[in-house]
Amino acid sequence: MDRIKELQAVYRDTLLDDVMPFWGRHSHDRVHGGYFTCLLRDGQVFDTDKFVWLQGRQAWTYAMLYQRVAPREEWLEGAKLGVDFLKKYGRDRDGNFYFSLTREGAPLVQAYNVFSDCFAAMAFSQYGLAAGDEESLDLAKRTFSNILIRQKNPKGVYNKAFPGTRPLKGFSLPMILSNLCLELEPLLSPDLVAETLAHCEHEVMEVFLDKKELLVYENLHTDGSKSDSFEGRLINPGHGIEAMWFMMDLAARRGDRTLIKRAVDVTIRLIEYGWDDEFEGIFYFKDVKGYPPQQLEWDQKLWWVHLETLVALAKGYQLTGDHRCAEWFLRVHNYSWEHFADPSHGEWFGYLDRRGNPLLMLKGGKWKGCFHVPRAMYQVWKTLEKSGEG
Repeated sequence: MDRIKELQAVYRDTLLDDVMPFWGRHSHDRVHGGYFTCLLRDGQVFDTDKFVWLQGRQAWTYAMLYQRVAPREEWLEGAKLGVDFLKKYGRDRDGNFYFSLTREGAPLVQAYNVFSDCFAAMAFSQYGLAAGDEESLDLAKRTFSNILIRQKNPKGVYNKAFPGTRPLKGFSLPMILSNLCLELEPLLSPDLVAETLAHCEHEVMEVFLDKKELLVYENLHTDGSKSDSFEGRLINPGHGIEAMWFMMDLAARRGDRTLIKRAVDVTIRLIEYGWDDEFEGIFYFKDVKGYPPQQLEWDQKLWWVHLETLVALAKGYQLTGDHRCAEWFLRVHNYSWEHFADPSHGEWFGYLDRRGNPLLMLKGGKWKGCFHVPRAMYQVWKTLEKSGEG
C-alpha cells in the first residue's frame, strides 16, 4: 500500500527530531553519570533513582543509532555516559547486574534476575563496536556467558516460588535471548550463535507457541505442558508479537520462508486475539480461558505493545506483502498516533486506560525509558524504506 510506504518519513522524523532530542535534553545526568528515566510529561525529572536495565537500554539506543544511522558525536557521548556508569556501579561482586541504584550509584535493589544483564550486554556490545572499546566488548562477552549460565534459573536465590510444587518456566528469557544473541553475533563464535539461536527458536515456536491456537503462552511447566493456573493461563499479546519480529529477523537471515509465514500468521492471530473491539487498542493481558486475569492492569493499553506490533506488521508486510499486515498496520498506526503521541511536549505517553486516555502524565519511569519508542521508530522507518525499494 502506498499509504504505508509514505509513512516512513513520519517514523524517521519522529525519531530524529522528536524522541532522541527529548531524551537528550532531559535525561542526562552530567553530575553522576547515567540517565534519569523518571520524567514528567514535559521532561522534568521527578525521581532520581536509576534502573539498571533502562541504563543499558538507553546506552544501547545511542550506540545503535551511531552505528546504523549516522556517526553523530552526541550519540556516542550519550552512550558513553551510560556505559561508564554501568561499568562503575552496575555489578555486584559476582558480576551480576543490580536492578536499581541511587542517583550516585549505590545499590538499591539486588540483582534478582538476568534482564538487567541482558541489556547491559547489549549496551557494552554496541558501544564497544561503535567506539572501538575493547573493555566494553570483553564485558559484553563475559556478561553474555553469565546469562547463559543463569538461564535455567534466571532469578536465582530471589525466586519466590516454593521449590517443586509447581515449577514453571517463562517465555521472556528465550524471547530476549534470540535478539540479544543477534546483537552480540560479531563477538561470539559461530557455533555458540547457531546453538543459542536454534534453542531460542525452538522454545518460542515449538514450546511456548500453541500450534493449534497460534497463541504464545507466558508460562509453562518445565516439561512444556500447560498449567491451569493464573500464571499458566496468562497471555501477553505484546510479548508474543515482539517475539514474532525477532523470529522474522532470524528467518530472513537464512531465507526461511516457512518460518517467516508462520511468524506473520501468529502476529495476526495475536493482534486479533488481543484487540479491544469496543475501544480499540491491544489489551495488556488476557486469560486464555476468559477468566479474570490476576493482573489488575490487564485492560490497560501500553506504549510498547503497540510499538512492537507496528514493527512486526511492517516487517511482515515487507517480507511477504500480506495484505493483513498492511491493513492492521494502518489501524494500529492510527490508534497509536492518536492516543500515545504527545504533540505538545514530544515523545509518547506510556499508559492508557481502556478507553485510550493517559493514565499517567509521564514520559518515563521505572519501566519506560529511552528504548521501545526510538527502537520502533528506527525499525519501522528502515523496514518501510525497504518496502519502498521493492
